[in-house]
Amino acid sequence: MKIAILGAESTGKTQLAKGLAAHWMAQGDSALWVPEVLREWCDKEGRTPQPHEQWDIVHEQAERVLQAPAMDWLIADTTPLMTAIYSELLFSDCTLYDYALEHQRHYDLTLVMGLDLPWVADGLQRDGPQVREPVDRLLRAALARGNNSYQVIRGSGHERMAAALSVISAAASSPAQSPHRA
Repeated sequence: MKIAILGAESTGKTQLAKGLAAHWMAQGDSALWVPEVLREWCDKEGRTPQPHEQWDIVHEQAERVLQAPAMDWLIADTTPLMTAIYSELLFSDCTLYDYALEHQRHYDLTLVMGLDLPWVADGLQRDGPQVREPVDRLLRAALARGNNSYQVIRGSGHERMAAALSVISAAASSPAQSPHRA
């Protein structure tokens, strides 16, 4: 099962993605966490990307999922859609959406992180707590435009993990039904 974890900055995407992979590996399943390319890019370059560099980040994020070995569980710590959203928000550039929305169809389940966790500064790619609500609105609108279903995950720590596992378990046991938007 391929799971996309999306959301505004500082909403617990990475923590949940790593936690899910560890959970399934502890149970003996094969699991792969695909980390966020933007974070690696910013750490390597020592800055945030410029508009003309967004496509390379989108493409690399997608390729890591598309080229991943077969696993019981693949957890993508963001997808090209988040880069497309930030390209619109920061650079008024909507050119990445078509590719990003098409790529989003590769996932069996999309989890959108709620805005209920406190914002925490974490690296160069953080824009501040004021961008979380606009990013969340753009994300939900893009998913709706692409006719992509999703589930919102809320709670902190173990609550968030339990909520995600509950949604994933329901989706995994009923593959003919896609999760409803929340």
